[in-house]
Amino acid sequence: KDKDIKVVAIGGDGGTFDIGFQALSGTLERGDDVLYICYDNEAYMNTGIQRSGATPLGAWTTTTPVGKVWRGEWRPKKRKDLVAVAIAHNVPYAATANAAFPVDLYMKVKKALSIKGPKLIHVLSPCVPGWRIEPEKSVEVGKLAVLTGMWINYEYENGVYRVTTPVPKRKPVKEYLRLQGRFRHLTDEEIKKIQELVNAEVDRINKLVGKEVIGPVEG
Repeated sequence: KDKDIKVVAIGGDGGTFDIGFQALSGTLERGDDVLYICYDNEAYMNTGIQRSGATPLGAWTTTTPVGKVWRGEWRPKKRKDLVAVAIAHNVPYAATANAAFPVDLYMKVKKALSIKGPKLIHVLSPCVPGWRIEPEKSVEVGKLAVLTGMWINYEYENGVYRVTTPVPKRKPVKEYLRLQGRFRHLTDEEIKKIQELVNAEVDRINKLVGKEVIGPVEG
């Protein structure tokens, strides 16, 4: 009762975005002093690479196959914004992080554990078989997610947004997509659509921060 015990819960994207979302929402809404970490590799990887609510547009999974009619994951809008969902529960702290940026991840976990109340950190981590990448490319792919704007490292603390990994000039999303077999079927037109969606998300985050921290695509 008198001990300052830090409670940390960790769940995958399937358990967080989908089948465990009800319990997570309840925890955040009640104001429990818990740090929840979502380990996101963008599909149900341990049961056979099935699509989850975190699967990005265009991605192949075993339940979003690629053929003449079906072209991987193409939901009408972008995927669920987990940090925005957490913020809607009036949490004091929420953030995104990326396994390819370990210091940023460490600092966010450290900060979150110092704050009372419910906290959430959404962590992107490549999956070698699910993303169809070479093992030695895992860190490179993780970094390219940020350098292209496909993933933005940022945090929200008591109403204030801050990008923690600024990218003055972004690389085109095709540099991130081309290293992954799950996207090898994409046409130039489909890649263009993904680029447009990424550009819109970058603009949204820059507006939340109040300045341009993630820059335009180079070239």
